[in-house]
Amino acid sequence: MGDKQATSPKDRFLTVYGRKPVLEALSDPSLDVDKVIVAESARGTSVAEIHRAAAQRGVPVQRATAHRVKVLAGNGKQDQGVLADVLAPRMRPLATALEGGTPPAPLLVLDGVTTSANVGMILRTATAAGVPGVVVPRRGVAALDPLVVKASAGVAFRAPVLRCATAAEAAELLTEAGYAVYALGTRPDTGAKSLFDLDFPPRTAFVLGGETTGVGDEVARLAAGWVSIPMPGEVESLNVSAAAAVVCFDLVRRRR
Repeated sequence: MGDKQATSPKDRFLTVYGRKPVLEALSDPSLDVDKVIVAESARGTSVAEIHRAAAQRGVPVQRATAHRVKVLAGNGKQDQGVLADVLAPRMRPLATALEGGTPPAPLLVLDGVTTSANVGMILRTATAAGVPGVVVPRRGVAALDPLVVKASAGVAFRAPVLRCATAAEAAELLTEAGYAVYALGTRPDTGAKSLFDLDFPPRTAFVLGGETTGVGDEVARLAAGWVSIPMPGEVESLNVSAAAAVVCFDLVRRRR
């Protein structure tokens, strides 16, 4: 747990790759583009347009080898030799968020959610519901890449994302900060309480598990208890993004 206070560039920026997404980011005046990186081998009209758009915005353009761009983008098949780092103003380390006198609550924590579309939809839903923080660990969860941005319809740039190394680290940090951490799931051996009947304190975090295995055992051991969504119909479980939506808007209902 020695990296609790470590700050990564991934705690400040979202990286977009591909010529059209980078040009769209540069063309959106509401986005703060930190820098653009172009492969030395990249040529063509669209690359020239990116250079012009960056110059107009005063955004620095760096040259790098095609291999370096692939490494930074993390997707060698679709980067097209171009990427951009876009500042995410509401993204910060979880440890930093917990340092203040009034840490954000309630929170969502993602544990093993590996489908980019689900991560993007959860960020969009949570932001729409006014949830003040979604913990997206750097390991064990889909990377915050253009697929997540696309699934969120661009909301990911402005979502209240909190970063840490793993979901287990998040559960430990939150427990130490006085949060009640609840695992969301329908496993019959957990004695889960209905979300709609649960009387939980203001400092609460709900852990949303992965698409196939649910909340991991390491996080479950740190949880104060299990919570389930009542489903009187003949369906065993919900997609994780649908479950997140139920939780988010139950929180809205409670606030009203």
